[in-house]
Amino acid sequence: MVSASHVLDRVLVLEMVRVTEAAAIAASSWIGRGDNDAADAAAVEAMRAALNELPMAGTVVIGEGERDEAPMLYIGEKVGCSNGDGPAIDIALDPLEGTTITANAGPNALAVLAIAEKGCLLNAPDVYMEKIAIGPGYPEGTVSLDKSVADNVRSLAAAKNVKPHEIIACVLDRPRHDPIVAELRALGCGIKLIPDGDVAGVIATTDQDTGVDIYLGTGGAPEGVLAAAALRCVGGQMQGRLVFRNDDERARAERWGIEDLDRIYSMEDMAKGDCIFAATGVTDGSLLKGVKRQRGGTTTTESIVMRASSGTVRRVSTAYHKPV
Repeated sequence: MVSASHVLDRVLVLEMVRVTEAAAIAASSWIGRGDNDAADAAAVEAMRAALNELPMAGTVVIGEGERDEAPMLYIGEKVGCSNGDGPAIDIALDPLEGTTITANAGPNALAVLAIAEKGCLLNAPDVYMEKIAIGPGYPEGTVSLDKSVADNVRSLAAAKNVKPHEIIACVLDRPRHDPIVAELRALGCGIKLIPDGDVAGVIATTDQDTGVDIYLGTGGAPEGVLAAAALRCVGGQMQGRLVFRNDDERARAERWGIEDLDRIYSMEDMAKGDCIFAATGVTDGSLLKGVKRQRGGTTTTESIVMRASSGTVRRVSTAYHKPV
């Protein structure tokens, strides 16, 4: 049982929803307009402004990149309006998870955010991460990055008491995942290929309505931490292993204090203690409905907010009756 954090009690759960709503609404103005950068910039600016209204001493540990690469919400940036005397909060965020999705009006774009007490979120470098995740209700160790794709599917199928070909896997649609897809096809598994948005892909393993049993593949390490925070709140298993493509990326990891470059991170390594995860839909998806602008100026949003200590999952529908 995760102990409740009195520090997080001072940053109300619903305040996190207001932050992700602000980013989602701002990004929604760019849906289908083919401009990735403009959509991302709008979400970043709106999320930063909303965070700076909260009475906390927040530090961005997963953000838009290192300071010289990102003008706002960079790793290490201080946010909040407490002048440093509020509760110390670590923040992992992606103001627009799915910039290309948004630009192309595709499904499952989200504004996402996770918070925890200082030191409880992995400060992962902006590199790739190999990931595997399943939902709750299975014996510990059911899946592992040390196993092959086929062995993980067989192990999960046995735990679920089904045949391997009945397992549905979610995989990012990327050429680098062709070997994974080939192994899954050889087993006869169903595959849900997604164009982007692996936070939503990981969370899909926890929702029976999606039909997804397992998430497999390599995506961004920052998104891995966000997904781990979400799973901590609702249960499940996840592992991640950083992937380095060159010496520059290895050097970046060493600058962040990572010594074991081959380490397999558990879900608890990436997000420990009490934590809160919030997401708001930008475009319609399997997890959340997207932002809707109606006649008369009303804007509606759908969000989800979870907390590890209570195991609660709240779905929040909001209607803004004034233009936003």
